[in-house]
Amino acid sequence: STSTDFLSDKATSAFIRRVLCSQHLAERGGGTPAPIEELLPPLTSRNDVDLQLYALLAVILRDFVQAWYSKITPDETFVTEIIHIVAHCTRALEQRIREVDLESLLLDELPDLLDRHIIAYRTAHEPVARPPTQADPREIYHALCPIAPLSPVPKPDDPQSVAKQKENETVYRQLLVQGVLAVLLPTEDLENECLTSLVGEIFSELIIGNVFINRLSQPWLIWECLIILTRVLGRKKGADSGKTGPEQQQSSRRTRSPQTIFWSFVQWLFLAFSWGRVVVLALASAPSLPARSHLAADQKRRASKGGASSAAAPPPEKVPVVTFKLWTCVSDLVELDARMPWLGGTLSMLQLAAVRGPWRPAGLDGPLDRLFSHAIRNRMLDPSHLPVLLRSIRGALFPNNAPGTSTLVAPSSDRQLRALRRRCASALWALLPGWLSRLYLSGRLTSLLLGGFSLEGILDVFSDEYCNRHLLYGVLELILVRLMPELADKGVADLLDERL
Repeated sequence: STSTDFLSDKATSAFIRRVLCSQHLAERGGGTPAPIEELLPPLTSRNDVDLQLYALLAVILRDFVQAWYSKITPDETFVTEIIHIVAHCTRALEQRIREVDLESLLLDELPDLLDRHIIAYRTAHEPVARPPTQADPREIYHALCPIAPLSPVPKPDDPQSVAKQKENETVYRQLLVQGVLAVLLPTEDLENECLTSLVGEIFSELIIGNVFINRLSQPWLIWECLIILTRVLGRKKGADSGKTGPEQQQSSRRTRSPQTIFWSFVQWLFLAFSWGRVVVLALASAPSLPARSHLAADQKRRASKGGASSAAAPPPEKVPVVTFKLWTCVSDLVELDARMPWLGGTLSMLQLAAVRGPWRPAGLDGPLDRLFSHAIRNRMLDPSHLPVLLRSIRGALFPNNAPGTSTLVAPSSDRQLRALRRRCASALWALLPGWLSRLYLSGRLTSLLLGGFSLEGILDVFSDEYCNRHLLYGVLELILVRLMPELADKGVADLLDERL
C-alpha cells in the first residue's frame, strides 16, 4: 500500500506551488508563501475544488509538458498560458453546469444509455441464427448502436481494419475537443493555434483517450471497480455482523426465546411508528419545497440570458422521478421480467397508480416527486462531495503525485479473467440481504447453487471492450451536448468560423 500523506491539503498545496508557482516562490524568497488562490487564476467558485483540480493539472503539466519544454527554454510563460486556457474552460463549464438538469441527466438520460447497451449486448450475443450460420456479435452491436469513430468493426485477422478504426477514433477525439474549445475559449485564446493544439492534445489523448476510454473500457477494470465499491458499501455491514462462533450460536438461541421475540416485536413496532412519523412529516412539508417544473423554467431562463443554448434544441422535458430510466435499467440488468415477472408487473402497476392514479402523489411536482427531488439535490448532488471524489481519483491514477504502477493489474489469462468475474459476482452476492437474494432466485438451495453464476451472467454485459467503448463514447457525447448544445447543431468548422 502507498502512503496517503501526499493527498493532504498541506502536501497538495506545497506540490502545486513547486510545480506551477516556482517563479513566485523564487521572487518571494523564504517568506511566508501566498495562498494559491492569489497566485493562480480560479478554476471554479470553490477553493477546495480548485485545490484538487490544480493538483491533477500539476501532475499532467509536469510530466507531459514541462518534461520537454524545460529542455528548450527556462521561460515559464508557455505553461502559464496553458493554465489560463484551462481556467477559462473550467469557469465556462461551471456556468453551464448550473443550467443543466443534473438529476435528469444522471438518473434518467445516462441510465437510458446503459439500458440500451444492455439490450444491444444481449441481442448481439444471443442471435436467432443457429450453427452453421454465424454472425459477428460486434457487427450486430455496432449496427444496433452505431457510433462513427468506432467503424469499421476491428477484426483480429484484419490488421488494416484495426488500424483504420484507431485512426478514426483518434481524429474523432481531436475534433470533439476542438469543438469544445471553440465554444468555451475567448477569441484571443482561440486565435493562438499553438496553445489550443497543445491543450487539445492533452485533453483528447491523455485525459479522454488514455484515462477515460482506454482504461474504463477494459472489462477487468470495470469488475475491479465493482469489487472496490462492494468493499466500501460492505464496511458497515461487516462491522454489524462481527460476532462468530459460540457467541453467534448463543445469540441465535436467545432469538428463539419468547421474551426475545416479544421485545423484538416491540422494537419493530416502535421502528415502524418512527418511520411512519417521518413519512407523514415529510409529506406535510412537501408543498413548501420548490416545484421541479419551476426549477426547469429558471434554468431555461438563465440559459437564454447567457446565450449558451440559444441556437440548440431544448433538453427533454422533465418527467417524475419514479419514471426515471434508472429503474428500467436496473430491471433490465437483473432480468427482473424473466426471473420474477410477478414482481415486475406489481412494481409497474404501483408505479402507474402513483403517477396517474388518484391525487397523483408521485406525478410531476407531486408531494413524493418533490421529496425525492429534494433528497437527490441535497444528498447525491451536494457539491461538497466533489473534492473527495477528485482526491480519490488523483490517488488512484497518480500515487505520490506521479504516474505510478496501479495496484489493479490486468489478468494475464482467460482463466484469471474468469476468476476475477466470479470474485466480482461473489462480492455483489454477499452485499445483498439474505431475504433479497432468496427472493431473487426463489429458494435457499437455488441461491446457494446458482447465485454466483446468475450474477456472472449479469456482469457479462461489460465483458466486451469494443462494446464498452460504444457506451463510454455515448456517455461522453451526451454530457458534452447537454453542457454545450451548440455541438449538436454545428460542426467544428462552423463553430470556428463564427468565432474567428
